[in-house]
Amino acid sequence: MLEQLFGSKTRVRLLRLFLQHEKEAYFVRELTRKIGAQINAVRNELDNLLEMGIVVAGEGDVAVSAPASSSKEQDGKSSRQRKYYRLNQESLLYPELRALFMKAQVTLEKDFVQKITQTGGVSYMTLTGFFVGIENAPTDIFIVGKLSKERVATMIKNFERQIGRELNYTVMTPQEYKYRRDVTDRFLYSILESKKIVVVDTITERMGAAVA
Repeated sequence: MLEQLFGSKTRVRLLRLFLQHEKEAYFVRELTRKIGAQINAVRNELDNLLEMGIVVAGEGDVAVSAPASSSKEQDGKSSRQRKYYRLNQESLLYPELRALFMKAQVTLEKDFVQKITQTGGVSYMTLTGFFVGIENAPTDIFIVGKLSKERVATMIKNFERQIGRELNYTVMTPQEYKYRRDVTDRFLYSILESKKIVVVDTITERMGAAVA
């Protein structure tokens, strides 16, 4: 959707990265690696974003490690200036862009959840970590159910490409979930007791009825 609106996948990936990491600054080659685009395309889009005032540029010292074979050609300098780029939060377009990308992500999340649940056999599913603003969470997506882990992995990979970042996820069978819950597994309870968005929950009701 955003690619159609902006007319450039590279531009959308750059904007998404900058908006997800609003205070971070990146060198061109860093951006190329992170969004998986050609360096010339990244440079062209950065020029466009600079012209629109959406990003700003600066220069910083970066250590240079020359190959051993060329050591005799070094001029004695151990660092050089490289241009870096970061989001311009003072831009007039910043609030609108942020709102637009947030809405687009919500749509992607809904589509992803729908695809997962349509596979059948999902008893419990929560979105945590990245989805609720928790850094370094043990997992971002937690799923309990009888479903193909390979199929889930494929869907998550596709979702990662759409949102432009890697995600941690955990899939358990109902039996494994019950065992871990019964032994008060630390990893499981760190998920259950954390901030999260519960999108499917039939297993809690069944287990509660069984206990009663």
